[in-house]
Amino acid sequence: MPDRRVREPEIENRKARHDFSISDTLEVGMKLLGSEVKSLRDGKASLAEGFVMAREEPATLELHGVHIAEYPPAGAARQHAPLRVRPLLAHSREIRRLAQTLKTKGITLVPLKIYFKSGRAKLLVGIGHGRKHGDKRAAIAEREMKRDMDRAMSKRRG
Repeated sequence: MPDRRVREPEIENRKARHDFSISDTLEVGMKLLGSEVKSLRDGKASLAEGFVMAREEPATLELHGVHIAEYPPAGAARQHAPLRVRPLLAHSREIRRLAQTLKTKGITLVPLKIYFKSGRAKLLVGIGHGRKHGDKRAAIAEREMKRDMDRAMSKRRG
């Protein structure tokens, strides 16, 4: 019998991997409203301008600048603000560790991907070091060189 489960969308921030060198990642939960969850299941969100703030006291993690589109069937009374600040859920020791790393110059917490795991919305947060223009070019050249080598190796095998 074919699998009839609906495939949950994954919303990725592809621009973040280009603009930042990601050193470490952490999976956190998201505290969302019902209309936000429905909109995410439709795949109507953008992580492009988003960033994460971490505070030590009290230990809080917040998602800023992420646009989750309104869900029209929810009606006007139960609608959410598309760009609201959303609380993130993680252990307090992890939040404190992230807040400590943010004190270093040039480090940012970047939202990389929103996905569903066991029916709950999760966010993959990366610790990013900003890349300069030359670093971006070097990364692109390295990626293309690896792709060319892989292509040549596959032709050689076949």
